[in-house]
Amino acid sequence: MDIIKIIGIALIALIIIIIVKQYRPEFVMYVSLIAGALILMLILDKMGAIIDLLESLSNKTAINNEFLVLLIKITGIAFLTEFTVSICKDSGESAIANKVDIGGKIIIISMSIPIIASLLETIIKILP
Repeated sequence: MDIIKIIGIALIALIIIIIVKQYRPEFVMYVSLIAGALILMLILDKMGAIIDLLESLSNKTAINNEFLVLLIKITGIAFLTEFTVSICKDSGESAIANKVDIGGKIIIISMSIPIIASLLETIIKILP
């Protein structure tokens, strides 16, 4: 079970952070970054399986593949933004975290405009 591995990495990193914080607080961020990178590597395999499933479903239906690619990119941006915001907050830089969060939201909104436009066109065609 991958969640056990993720929880294990998180708990080990937490223990290391607690110990290192007493002697060398400047290394705490590095431990946090390494733990985050390890967890991301564990979930990348699962993300690949999800993307493959979505692609096979889109090939079986009339869903535009461009929209699927956009949705996957938007989801990736959301995950990376949240990861970066968490690292910034852990480092005590909440002002930068807020800017990254706003930037991620703006990029997601700008990327979703084609999907929203297509949805509105479909609704207009359905309405009399």
